[in-house]
Amino acid sequence: MVKKTAIKIIKREERIRQEKAGERTKSAKESPQKGAREMVTTVTNWVSEFQQKRREETQQAIKTLFSDNTRPSEA
Repeated sequence: MVKKTAIKIIKREERIRQEKAGERTKSAKESPQKGAREMVTTVTNWVSEFQQKRREETQQAIKTLFSDNTRPSEA
């Protein structure tokens, strides 16, 4: 017995929707690179902010430790 394959009829509106969806997938192929760049930028900014915060805290600690306002009894 020979089985017949099913034929799917695609209406014009459905074909247009599929073509538009195909265009979206093309832009989706570009988006992983863009997403990766955004993640790298975000992490780089976090690292820069963390380093800047550490520098400011270190400068404040040094100023506190070596301030000229020490009392004679503490020196």
